[in-house]
Amino acid sequence: MSNSTSPTINHIKQLAAKVPEITLYFWITKLLTTGMGEVASDYLFEHLNPLISAPLSVLIFVAAMILQFKVRKYVPGVYWLVVIMVSIFGTMAADVVRVGLGIPYIVSTIFFIAALAAILITWFYKEKTLSVHSIFTRRREIFYWLTVLTTFALGTSAGDMTATSMHLGYFTSGLLFTGMLIIPVVGYFMFGMKEIFAFWFAYILTRPVGASFADWLSASQSNGGMGFGSGAVSLVLTIFIVILVVFRGGFPAQSQDTHADIKVA
Repeated sequence: MSNSTSPTINHIKQLAAKVPEITLYFWITKLLTTGMGEVASDYLFEHLNPLISAPLSVLIFVAAMILQFKVRKYVPGVYWLVVIMVSIFGTMAADVVRVGLGIPYIVSTIFFIAALAAILITWFYKEKTLSVHSIFTRRREIFYWLTVLTTFALGTSAGDMTATSMHLGYFTSGLLFTGMLIIPVVGYFMFGMKEIFAFWFAYILTRPVGASFADWLSASQSNGGMGFGSGAVSLVLTIFIVILVVFRGGFPAQSQDTHADIKVA
């Protein structure tokens, strides 16, 4: 009897999965959304009154998140809209801490590291797993998005800290975090690093990588950038994101099996 019911249970879990399969295309899209969120946030603050742009971004973020929790399974357009809005909102959160409250980037970076650690510890304590292969309950989905939001805020603070406070510049910061991003990739594929640790290690680092290079492309040449502007860079990155999500079918839903958290499509 157990043999006949097991496939049905697995099928139900797969249908209920709320995140996409972790493939190479997932990582590429994730990097693009991090950059897009960074420069889109800058564009909104440059061209709209912050009293308008900030509440508007929060409103869209909340609406997208409500929609994500309402759907019963992974819906590509909804999921990646949430990721984009989390990216924009996470950038704004980090900027408010630094610019609005005047807190140094090193302090905000440490704060977001502590917040992320607290979320992950609580998640593991409650659910006994941090695997993205297990996101098929409401509570796990809440933990997942709290973690994602905090990683975006942390990545923004860390990237700005190295680029401005440490005076490395955007391009050098991008290279620095790219080098760090290689660690979980090599560790997982060549040295047996635990898949869940490698996944979240890489997930955190994609934020400062994408954001640093996006800032480098958009910033003026006097500020060490290429001078393309935040609006143009946001538009181009958005087009690439849409192409990947639409023409790759948004990637299949995450299966609830024992596949690795990092794998190449």
